[in-house]
Amino acid sequence: MNFWQAKLVRLRGVEPSDAETFARWNLDSEAARELDFTWPPISLARITKDTEELALRKFEADEFFFIIEGGAGVAVGSINTRPCNRSAGTFRYGIFVEREHRRFGYATEAALIVLKYYFGELRYQKCTVSVHANNEASIALHEKLGFQCEGTLRRMVYTGGRYFDTHYYGLTNDEWGQSPLRI
Repeated sequence: MNFWQAKLVRLRGVEPSDAETFARWNLDSEAARELDFTWPPISLARITKDTEELALRKFEADEFFFIIEGGAGVAVGSINTRPCNRSAGTFRYGIFVEREHRRFGYATEAALIVLKYYFGELRYQKCTVSVHANNEASIALHEKLGFQCEGTLRRMVYTGGRYFDTHYYGLTNDEWGQSPLRI
């Protein structure tokens, strides 16, 4: 049994060969708007160098960048943990699933694996995520996972000619332990 594998996905580390995948993901301007803002074009050479550095990064301060693989080992997205505060027992994560792989349960399983590891193996007591108000899929995902909306910062993101709020969602280890979605 592989801790990092569930029914639909497997989490793995970044490999240098993922650079072309990252370059393809960077071309989806609408996905970028949901996560942050529309990024300017980045050269494949820059992405390759950054990916090689990411592939060699150690697992330090409990922060990590995982590739989400779907069936047949296809990279469908990523999930990264940062920042992690051991003394307070809190961590955050960010998640991305490529547009054509959405609505298949990949994000749900990837998040559940990360929550299981950080709560059950590393003894963290709370996870917090920030979600832009224009990212309805992420809001639905986190509410399904049992995250509670803990606050909203108004007009924190500007993209596509509009301002959007940022919502903060939290999930404690105790709440997660009572969730029917645990894997």
